[in-house]
Amino acid sequence: DGGGLVAAIVCTLSIRISLHKSLREAFGQIVGTLIGAAVALSTVALFDFGFVAIGATIFICAIVARALHLGDVASVNVPVTALIVIGPGLSESTAIHRLGSTFIGAGVAIAFSYYSHPKTPLDRAREQINRVGRKAAQLLAEMSEGVAAGYKQKDAADWLTRGRLLVEEIPAIRAQSVEAKGYARWIRTGTRNAAEEIYVEGLAVEHTIVQVRAIARTLYDSILESGIPDSVKKDVAVALSAASYAVAAHIDNPEDIQDSPTSPSDDAREAGSHLSEVLIEDGDSVDQDQIVKGLSIVANIGVIADSLDHTSPTLTDVLTPEEPGSAKVFAVSPVDQTTSLMRRIKRLFRRK
Repeated sequence: DGGGLVAAIVCTLSIRISLHKSLREAFGQIVGTLIGAAVALSTVALFDFGFVAIGATIFICAIVARALHLGDVASVNVPVTALIVIGPGLSESTAIHRLGSTFIGAGVAIAFSYYSHPKTPLDRAREQINRVGRKAAQLLAEMSEGVAAGYKQKDAADWLTRGRLLVEEIPAIRAQSVEAKGYARWIRTGTRNAAEEIYVEGLAVEHTIVQVRAIARTLYDSILESGIPDSVKKDVAVALSAASYAVAAHIDNPEDIQDSPTSPSDDAREAGSHLSEVLIEDGDSVDQDQIVKGLSIVANIGVIADSLDHTSPTLTDVLTPEEPGSAKVFAVSPVDQTTSLMRRIKRLFRRK
């Protein structure tokens, strides 16, 4: 009765590269199916099977999905699964049979997703953070060499382009870090501390690459004007090189940094401090705009160092959005929805 086809469709729609994501997709399929089936049976009971029932089903499903604040996963599944459940020749037994097929398909997707990727969400998050961090370190190193050699506008444009591409990696890093936290919260609870550390590392890399892009923009703006003064080129190059080494060292040798009294981040701060002193000393002979740009680079390097050391309060004390509501099964938590509804009911009774 088409049950195998329904199960195969649901399995295909639900399976993802990780158990955590597949669980969420499968839950969205099940929520959508339950709501869609209830709406489908109700409309057919009222209007009999036909175009009116199908139109009413789609319309009511849209209203229900909106009222429950369902995310993209569940809201799309509500009308789709309702139409699958309706099918030709609807009967209550057929609907129940197709509902069962939906559960089977979701269960198969969850089971197979466990073997779909050899690495856990924690490992994937760490790998992604390290990959982007190394790109940032490489870009800083190239900018350091370019400043020392006397870069051109074309070089600065290339650096800025690469900096922008790095920033575009931020949503993927954040999504993977959030998945790692969800994985640790619901599936492998013994890794919660590691997941929290990975999440903070992701924020640190996010802040770092934003500063790297800002440095690239500063160098581009500088070359459009008089360029970096010869008297401070070496100091700018040294500061950028120190920042590059600090980023790379925190990725490749984190254990060595923990055991050392000083860290590469301290060296980056010291190089930035020396650069600011040189800029201020040469204030009379250097263009004021170039001094401001140089001090801006110093500030960027300071933020990078604080992010790498996790000493910046912005990593822990500032609320960071995890993922958009559209990516969740419920865009607004059912608990929050219930609380809001109860408040409205209380207000209504108070008015009376």
